[in-house]
Amino acid sequence: MKRMSSLIKIFGNVCLLLFVINSFGQTVLNSAKGETFVDDNGVIRWSATNQEVHGFGVNYTVPFAHAYRTAKALGVDVKKAMENDVYHFKRLGFNLYRVHVWDTEISDAEGNLLENEHLDAFDYLISLLKENGINYVITPIAYWGNGWPEPDQDTPGFSRKFGKDKSLTNPDALLAQQNYLKQFISHVNPYTKLAYKHDPSLLVIEISNEPHHRGPSVEITEFVQSLVNAIKSTGSKKPIFYNVSHAVHEMEAYFKAGIEGGTFQWYPTGLGYQKELEGNFLPNVDDYNISFASIIKKYSGGKLVYEFDAADIGKSYIYPAMARSFRTAGIQLATQFAYDPTFMADVNTEYNTHYMNLAYTPKKALSLKIAAEVFNNVQLYESFGSYPVNSTFDQFFVDYEQDLAVYNSGDKFFYTNSNSNEPKNLNNLNEIAGYGTSELIEYDGAGAYFLDKLKDGVWRLELMPDAIWVRDPFGRNSPKKTVGVIKWREAKMKVALPELGNSFKVKPLNSGNSYATQTENGSFTILPGVYLLEKSDSGIRADDSFKGFTIGSYSAPKDNVKENWFQHVPPYEVDANSDLELDVQYVGPEIPDEILISGYTSAERFSIKMEEAEPYHYKATIPKSLIEIGHVNYHIMVKIQNDKFLTFPGNIDGSPRDWDYYGIEDYTIRVVPKANPIYLFDATKDSKDLVRTWRRGLGLIPSKGLNESEYQVFIDSLFKPDSENLNAEPIYDYSIKHFIIDELKGKKASLSELTKIVVKGRSLKDTSQKIQLALVQEDGSSYGGELRLNNEMDEYSLNLSDLKLVKTVLLPRPYPTFLPYYFSLNQPQSFKLENVESIQISLGPGLSEQERYEPQGFGIVYIKLE
Repeated sequence: MKRMSSLIKIFGNVCLLLFVINSFGQTVLNSAKGETFVDDNGVIRWSATNQEVHGFGVNYTVPFAHAYRTAKALGVDVKKAMENDVYHFKRLGFNLYRVHVWDTEISDAEGNLLENEHLDAFDYLISLLKENGINYVITPIAYWGNGWPEPDQDTPGFSRKFGKDKSLTNPDALLAQQNYLKQFISHVNPYTKLAYKHDPSLLVIEISNEPHHRGPSVEITEFVQSLVNAIKSTGSKKPIFYNVSHAVHEMEAYFKAGIEGGTFQWYPTGLGYQKELEGNFLPNVDDYNISFASIIKKYSGGKLVYEFDAADIGKSYIYPAMARSFRTAGIQLATQFAYDPTFMADVNTEYNTHYMNLAYTPKKALSLKIAAEVFNNVQLYESFGSYPVNSTFDQFFVDYEQDLAVYNSGDKFFYTNSNSNEPKNLNNLNEIAGYGTSELIEYDGAGAYFLDKLKDGVWRLELMPDAIWVRDPFGRNSPKKTVGVIKWREAKMKVALPELGNSFKVKPLNSGNSYATQTENGSFTILPGVYLLEKSDSGIRADDSFKGFTIGSYSAPKDNVKENWFQHVPPYEVDANSDLELDVQYVGPEIPDEILISGYTSAERFSIKMEEAEPYHYKATIPKSLIEIGHVNYHIMVKIQNDKFLTFPGNIDGSPRDWDYYGIEDYTIRVVPKANPIYLFDATKDSKDLVRTWRRGLGLIPSKGLNESEYQVFIDSLFKPDSENLNAEPIYDYSIKHFIIDELKGKKASLSELTKIVVKGRSLKDTSQKIQLALVQEDGSSYGGELRLNNEMDEYSLNLSDLKLVKTVLLPRPYPTFLPYYFSLNQPQSFKLENVESIQISLGPGLSEQERYEPQGFGIVYIKLE
C-alpha cells in the first residue's frame, strides 16, 4: 500500500505539470517539481524531487497603491510596463517574487474579495512571472493604507476600517480577515486558470505583513491559529509562514498556532537617512545572527526573508555579502525591497530610502544578479568565517574600496564595476554580465551589458543605455524632482573572446535597431540595443527562442536628458602646497566639446582642461605650485557646440570673459597651512547628518560663540526595553556617529603632523559626564578613549597615541533589533588616521554600575584634530 500511495502521489504531481505559452512565444515547463513542503528539519522542499527550495528576487508593487496611481497619471499601460520589468527580472536571474498585497484595495469591510482593476493587474503579473519561471510568495494582508508616500485614499477594505492595531484584536476584524483569506487563496487567476491554492509556483503563504502583537501569548496563538485554519479550510496544502520578527519574544506563541515557518527582514543600514550613506558597511552585514534559532528548530520551522535592502547605499558591493549571511543563517528564500518600476524610476518616489532598477541603477542591479547566484550555489548553513576573511567566499568576491562584487564560476563571469579579475575558464564561459571594463570587455558607457553564448563563435550582446544620477536619490523625493536620467549615446566597446577573434560581425537584432558598425581589432562603436556577435553568418534570427524569451527581445527607457545636469561639490578647505584635484559630473542634451576650470589664486590665474575619467565624470588637478595660503576662486565652463559656453555656478549662458556675463558667484576654497586644525564635526552644519537612533532629548541650540551651535544629547535612560524583543539582554549604551570621509579627503599630507583630537563640549548634568570618543576605520575597527566633561563649556583632548581598541557600535542600527549591536573584528588594522571614516561618540562605556541607571547628557560644539 505504501508503494501504491507513492505512485499515486507521483502521478498526482505529474498531473500538476502545467505548460503555458509565454509572451515571447516559447513553451515553458512551469513546474516539474510538484508542491512545496517543510520537512522535519525545517527545510522547504519540492514534493516531487525532495530537493531544497531556494529562491531570490524582489518585491514589486505596480498592481497597487502609489505605483499603480503613478502609472495611470503618466498614461502608462500597466500591463506592458509589467512585461518590460519582468523581462529585466529574467535578465537579472531572479526566480522569486514577493509582495504584501494591498488588501485595502481589493476587499470590502467584511473581507469579501473585490474583482477590480488592482486584482486584475496582480493576476496578470503572476501569469507573467509564471511564464518566465519565476515563483512567488504572497502576503495577502498588508494592514496598510494605500497612500504612501501620498495621503491614504478612502479605500473599501477592512484594513481601512479597523487599522492594524484593531485588526489584531477586534473580533469583527478577525472575521473579516478569515473571510478574506478564504476567498483570496481560492481565487482563480483568469490568466493562469489556477486558484492560488493550486498554483505550484506559489511556494509559501505569509499570512500578514508585520503584525505587532502586544497582548497575552495565549491570545496571540488563538489569533494566528484562526487565520491558519481559515487558509487550511480551503483545502490549501501550501506551507503557511508568519512574521516573527516584530515580537520575537512570542516565538513559541506563533509556532503553537500551527505555522510552518517564520519570516524575517533585514535593513542593516537602517531606513530613512535622507541622503546617500558613505563608508564601508560590510561589517553591518557580516552576520545575520538569529539568536532564537533554537526555538525555530524545535518546531522544525522554515525561514524566509520577505524584505531586505542596504537602504540609502548607492554602491554595488554589498548584496552578495548579505546573501552569503542569509545562507549561513539557513535562509532559503529572500526578496529585496523594492524594485522601482521603470516608468517612475527617474524620480524614485515610491520608497526613497531604496533605489533599485536595472536601467537606472545598473551596478546595484548587477549586484542583485550576483546575489541570486549566491542563493543558487552556497549551501544552507555554510559558513565562511568573519569579515574581512569572508569577503572571498565560494566563487564570489566583494570589495568595498573598489565598489565591486564578482561572480567567477568558470561558465559565468559577472561583475558590478571595472576590475582586473581573470575569468576562470574561457573555454567553458557562456555568460557574461557587467559594467565598465574587465579582462574580456572594455566599455566606456554607463549602462549594464549582458553577453550570452548561443553557440561556438556566436554571442548575443544586450546593452542598456547610460544611467546617470543627477541628484541624491535617497532624499526627499517628488514627481517634480528628477534624480536619475537615461542617455543614449555612442560608446566604444572591445570584446576579447578568443572564439570571436579580432574580426567579427556586429548585427543589430532588436526591433527598430538599424545601427551599423564595424570591428577593428575587436573594437567597435555601439548604441544601446541587442546585437549578434558572430564570426560568420549563423542564420540566427531575432525571433528565435533563448532562455525563455526571444533573441531580439529588448526593453529600455528612452533618452530623457532634456536639460543640463551639473554636479560639483568643492572641498571646504585644502592644505597649502598640495595638488588640488577637482571633479565634475555633467550630462546634457549635447555632448560637451570640453570642460574648463578657469580661476585664480594669490599666485596667478589659470585655465585647466578637465578630462573624462569615467562616463560623465570629469577631473582636473590644479598643481600645488598654485595652491598658496589664501583662497582658490574659480568657475567651471562647459563648452558645447558652436563655441557656446555654460558657466557654473549658476548654469549661466556665456563665459566670465564676456562683457555681458552677469554671474557674480564663483567657487571658493580656503587654502590653509598644513599645521591648521582639521574640523571633523561642527554642530551648526553637521548635526543634521548625524547617524543616531532617535530619542527624546536630542537637539541643536545656539551657543555663545559667533556662528556656533551646541548639539545636545540628554538621555533619561541608557537602556530602553524593546517592544519587539522583550527578552533581549540589556545594553547600556547610546551612541551616535558622524562620517568624516569628506573632511579628511585631500588632507592626507598633513595627517602625520596631527597628535590629538579635541572636543569642545560640556556635561548637561549637575555633575560631570563621561563619554567615549572613538575613530572608526574602514575595516570596522574603532580606536578611542574616555573623556570626562565638566558642566562648563571647555575644550577636552585625547592624544591619538593613547587611543585603544574599543567596541564598534553598528550604526545605522541594523533592523530587526535582535541583530548584533556591536561589531567585533578578529584581526583589526592598526590605527592610522588615513584609514578613518567616522567618529563614534558613546554614552555608557566606563560608567559605574550605578551610573548606568542614571540620566546621561552632553553637548558638543565641535570636534577637531590638531
